[in-house]
Amino acid sequence: MNLRKIFTTVSVLMTVACATPANIKKEAPPKKTDKFESWNRQILSFNEDVDDAILKPMAKGYMSATSTDVEKGVTNFFSNIEDIGVAVNDLLQFKITQGSMDMSRFVVNTTAGGLGVFDVAQMIDLPKHNEDFGQTLGFWGVPSGDYLMLPFVGPSSPREAVGMLGDALLNPFNYTFIFGGGVAVSAATTSLSVLDVTNTRAGLMATEKMVNEAAAGDRYSFIKNAYQQRRDYLVHDGVSDESEIDLLDEDADFSSNSKSKASPQLNNKSIQTLPRSSGGLPPVINNSRHLLELSAPK
Repeated sequence: MNLRKIFTTVSVLMTVACATPANIKKEAPPKKTDKFESWNRQILSFNEDVDDAILKPMAKGYMSATSTDVEKGVTNFFSNIEDIGVAVNDLLQFKITQGSMDMSRFVVNTTAGGLGVFDVAQMIDLPKHNEDFGQTLGFWGVPSGDYLMLPFVGPSSPREAVGMLGDALLNPFNYTFIFGGGVAVSAATTSLSVLDVTNTRAGLMATEKMVNEAAAGDRYSFIKNAYQQRRDYLVHDGVSDESEIDLLDEDADFSSNSKSKASPQLNNKSIQTLPRSSGGLPPVINNSRHLLELSAPK
């Protein structure tokens, strides 16, 4: 443990906490460029029109025709397929232990979970992880590039756009179009894709209300910032840049003593560390979610 680094961090935090506007000079962080803003705003408007006209009505009809258990089973099914790509990207990022766990998740849920409809792996301490080829490119130092809004897809970047192609190669459903399989197989695959999109959109209905309330000012900027922060968190596995200090870091030793009662608190379930197994394997950090809860002052 680097004590010098710890003391330096604590000293900086104490200075920031005790300083007043009269004796501290605030420096604005460098602004990220947005070269495609004009294009992005037009595509955002286009995507929202498509959503209002097609996707949202489909999602509402789907929700009214299915039960919560059915929706959960459909979500689990497609999530199980995604675990193939998750495991591969684990290995590409040298996360050997996590990769073994994610491949085990796929095997367990495919066999004992009825092709993934039931998340049996979660019951035996094999949690869901979130890794994709875009994160793998970031792991190897590929810059994200400027923010880019894609038609029918939404927020992205040049790196993430390439990552989507890599993820597509790891989805077994996509190979039915490459190698054929007949009209029936292609129709079934297309139906599954439509079901996946509809189910995903249905799952975002609750989130949509929150976004609408939070993005009352500039919806474009809110979505862009939220997306970039989310991707940065996933690429770095929740570890901030050493030059930045995250006052909301729940892993910091000083958080329990210096946290204000009125300050935002991180959800304790955001980052889960699995206990060491009897075989001496290192813990695996579950960064699949990173939620921020605002607690009212006591």
